[in-house]
Amino acid sequence: MFSVVNPVCGRLLTLPPRQVWRPTLRSGAKLSTMRTDFVLFGAAHLAIIAAIPLLAGLLALPARRLPAVGRRIRLALGCFLLVNELVWYAWRIHTEGVRFPEGLPLHLCDLALWMTVLAALTLKQWSVEIAYFAGLGGSSMAVLTPDLWAPLLSYPTIYFFLAHGGVIIVILFLVWGKLARPRSGCLWRVLAILNGYAVLIALFNFAFRTNYLYLCRKPAGASLLDFMGPWPAYILVGELLAVPVFWLLWLPFRRTA
Repeated sequence: MFSVVNPVCGRLLTLPPRQVWRPTLRSGAKLSTMRTDFVLFGAAHLAIIAAIPLLAGLLALPARRLPAVGRRIRLALGCFLLVNELVWYAWRIHTEGVRFPEGLPLHLCDLALWMTVLAALTLKQWSVEIAYFAGLGGSSMAVLTPDLWAPLLSYPTIYFFLAHGGVIIVILFLVWGKLARPRSGCLWRVLAILNGYAVLIALFNFAFRTNYLYLCRKPAGASLLDFMGPWPAYILVGELLAVPVFWLLWLPFRRTA
């Protein structure tokens, strides 16, 4: 056990290392906590990782040849992500009830998902750029090191990979299908937007003692943050790493900008 004052959350933490809130399911008057049997980089995990770019590439092939087909695929993918997310919200409310301020769609991957939905449905340039960097940067990390709390063959875990993998598939489809691409200077614009978003979430964490964007502590499961030092050092390290990662994501478009 340890106690530490975390100014970002505005509270005294007294927790065993890495202990975090986990959703509970309601069954009449009973509460049961779900546990995961997911194996990091196991056969199922590796198959999911491989399937994401493969599916994006297969969808992009007809889009490059037939713009009308590409438009239909784009709209179908956007609608799928939208419906998938709304069904998830309904399931959470039905099984857990309203748990404000916990469980709100305020993490980076939530922002990336809604920007991806908007990009797929409208092709708005600003949403494409936020989705591209936040989606490939954030959702890829989520898929590689998922923070899961339910069994592999359960709706929460299936939803997790449909949502995060779906974001990556849509972004790669838009780029590989030549339907959208980032503009010159977008790297710094998106970094500024994401930092502004992080400041707003930090204020929310401080007011409601939450841990969105993992600004107060690391996720319970293994993640890349484990290699970035303790709190608050991992926040600064992540900020510094974002610049070269975003630059690498921008590199394929540099010559044609």
